Amino acid sequence: MSNSNLYKGSITTIILKLLNENDKMYGYEITQKVKELTKGDLKITEGALYPSLHKLEADGFLEVEVIKIGNRLRKYYKLTEQGTKETVNKLAELESYIKNMRALVNPKFRFE
Repeated sequence: MSNSNLYKGSITTIILKLLNENDKMYGYEITQKVKELTKGDLKITEGALYPSLHKLEADGFLEVEVIKIGNRLRKYYKLTEQGTKETVNKLAELESYIKNMRALVNPKFRFE
């Protein structure tokens, strides 16, 4: 998508929402799920994903489980209790943002 800059501020919310829906996921799985759900319009790169995952982990919102798959170690990310609460907060922020943007760009959605 050419307007991927619009999504940059939402990566954290996207990650939290997907983990809330899917219990635990590994990085590549997250990128593929986003691609699938957006029919290819949004592609999250590793360069954007992993710093966000590491920050969420450092902030106490994610825990990591390392599982050996064949000869490889795979990191699965899962929400902590604090992460579940943060998901609710981030989704509320995003809903408010969408509502305000809709009102700004389309007069039929303006509220009093």
